[in-house]
Amino acid sequence: MSDSLEKPSAIIFGGLNTFSRALAALLVPPQGDSLVSHLRIVDKFSVSPPTTYLGPEFPKVLARPEVEYRQANLTVPPAVASAFDPPTGKAPYTYVFDLTGEVNHDRGEVIAIKMTFTVSRNIALEAAKRSVKAYVRLQQPVYETSDKGPLDEKEDVKPVKTLDIWWHETLRMLASIENLNLVVLRVGFVYGPYVEFGLYALVITVASIYGYMKKPMKTIWGPGKEPVHTVHIDDVAGALWACAEWMRPLGRQQADAIAGEKILFHNDKGKVKELAGTCSPDVQPVAPIFNLVDDSETTLAKGGSMITQFFGTTFEFYSSLETAMAKLKLEDLEEEINEHHVGTWTEMLQLSNPPITYTPLNAYMDKYSLSRHRLGYSNRKIKRIVGYQLKRP
Repeated sequence: MSDSLEKPSAIIFGGLNTFSRALAALLVPPQGDSLVSHLRIVDKFSVSPPTTYLGPEFPKVLARPEVEYRQANLTVPPAVASAFDPPTGKAPYTYVFDLTGEVNHDRGEVIAIKMTFTVSRNIALEAAKRSVKAYVRLQQPVYETSDKGPLDEKEDVKPVKTLDIWWHETLRMLASIENLNLVVLRVGFVYGPYVEFGLYALVITVASIYGYMKKPMKTIWGPGKEPVHTVHIDDVAGALWACAEWMRPLGRQQADAIAGEKILFHNDKGKVKELAGTCSPDVQPVAPIFNLVDDSETTLAKGGSMITQFFGTTFEFYSSLETAMAKLKLEDLEEEINEHHVGTWTEMLQLSNPPITYTPLNAYMDKYSLSRHRLGYSNRKIKRIVGYQLKRP
């Protein structure tokens, strides 16, 4: 049997605007040997012409003969089912990577449910029917943790905002699907090359503005001791693959016995009752869950200082009086801050040599990015059970 036939095949659903480009580049590098015999990427975006940021490397991945991109509406079950049909003469897909889900907090609850819960359920039901060897779900940093220290997977971390709650409810739904070889990878705040999405990309952009103005970057959330744990995009891709490889020989029952965790209810019982496919509030489904963060144990103060230092400025906190006043008029503060940031960012782009006419980065800070964040995970379990070694510790 040839080497290509021995390799697994994979589908990546969603995430073209977040992390699927990095995963695709790991599975099928622009140059060199691939980890899979065939890779299909399925998302709502067009890649020719592109309707989302692709970066300079991803088109090279798409040019590889092992890779196929398919634009599809994943809210439609027949479109999802069709995406599972392998190319003529090829075996059924081995792995499914579910990177779907709404990531914009300013969208309404209806969109959050449709683009997160419904899409993931469509994919998972088909994956269970097709008996894929591993279904790896990437869980965005949608939780608030305590300040007690890095929390392991047994701790009941809680979603707070509406979008976060439906990401969590999606996990409960997935865990309740029989015969789904589910593994959940729960990541911290992601950074790295071509990552224009998320909290850290925005903070880096804003820090560059304050460096340009030669002013300190300030926040009202002093003293900054709360954890905001991070992970490099290379490790997100690497751990997704490692989780799939770990699950493949085990199956769900054995994987649950080794790494299963209860997923508790944190939603409105009335809303859940009205939605098809939800898990009963009284049930605590179990699934293998792994946290993924680096070893830096980043705090707000530590992360802010490191980023601003790179741009030749400092990270500071407002006084107690200024903070108290700002919290009373947070909406006014949001408008004032963004008028300042966006105007300066536009100036920086125009005065660049040569001028920058397009960038996927923006300096607009919404209520989510301006709010307080606490996310502190322990990464010991994925190291111990999966054997994953961080590339960027």
